[in-house]
Amino acid sequence: MLKKILPLTKKLISIKSTPDNKKALEEILNLALSNLRGYKTEIFERNGFKSALVYNTPKRPEKFRIILNGHLDIIPGKENQYLPRIKGNRLYGVGSMDMKANVACLMTVFKDVADKVNYPLGLQLVTDEEIGGFHGTKYQIEKGVRAEFVVVGESTDLNIKNRAKGILWAKISAKGKTAHGAYPWRGENAIWKMNEFLNCLKRQYPVLKKEKWVTTVNVASIGTGNKALNKIPDNCEVWLDLRYVPEDAKTIMGDLRRLLSGELKMEVVAQEPAMLTDENNPHLQLLKRETERAVGKKVRILSANGSSDARHFTSVNCPGVEFGPVGGGISSDEEWVDVPGLETYCRVLEKFLLEGIS
Repeated sequence: MLKKILPLTKKLISIKSTPDNKKALEEILNLALSNLRGYKTEIFERNGFKSALVYNTPKRPEKFRIILNGHLDIIPGKENQYLPRIKGNRLYGVGSMDMKANVACLMTVFKDVADKVNYPLGLQLVTDEEIGGFHGTKYQIEKGVRAEFVVVGESTDLNIKNRAKGILWAKISAKGKTAHGAYPWRGENAIWKMNEFLNCLKRQYPVLKKEKWVTTVNVASIGTGNKALNKIPDNCEVWLDLRYVPEDAKTIMGDLRRLLSGELKMEVVAQEPAMLTDENNPHLQLLKRETERAVGKKVRILSANGSSDARHFTSVNCPGVEFGPVGGGISSDEEWVDVPGLETYCRVLEKFLLEGIS
């Protein structure tokens, strides 16, 4: 099986499919689809980003039993990282674990089992996950794509992630009154107003010293239109990136608004759902059993601090998980994926799909 996976992975890694390179994104999608000829394929496009849905039925079903989901876009790397190399049991290259080797496995497994299963099976290939997945997975969902269960091939070290934090991006604006810097009593400094808010925000969501399953906030940017040292700024903006646990989904907006004074305004830039799939879901349990048989040890059910396209299915009540091979160094100069683990990953997925849950 590695004879199929490794050459394809290396070709995928060599393409600089960063979100700003539309030509490369189209090239890599075409390369992937050239390896999936003979199956029904739908192409979707929004805002210049293309995605594909490949399936084993003559027409798209109302609901797939299983969808395998993978993204072909990457976070940029250095030039030498687009030249994949194998050292020991590791394949190095930009996007190797996030998630070009994983996609090569999903494609290989789909081809191996699509004609053997008696249920509708889909494979989603998207090119915009790294910038939110709004034009790929989310757009396909808006066009009616549904599933009983979704496996998103993000690397998980052959564990299963069944929940992930939601995303809330917000801009907070403070207004003041300008005056000469030598006479602060004549003005109202918007930055000081914002500082009071930020202090309250930090008390509400303390900066963590280690990983913990709680809602967190990152102050991503702060700025003012004032450029003069001797002038009191009358405006200040802060951009926030909140990652909220599913338990806070219903309260996160109210909690944030309560921290605002009457003079501060909030604009929600984006709010994406948290992912939460019942640990007792029969598809999840089957995947867990097949993985444990393959690796000979207990598989952990984990929480994800980051986000994936699985969250888009949450909004339409389609349960899903993140499940992928062993890897490391994500987005670093030494990103890698475990080569023997790719074959294990494929075998688990094959068993899982062939066994199926009706």
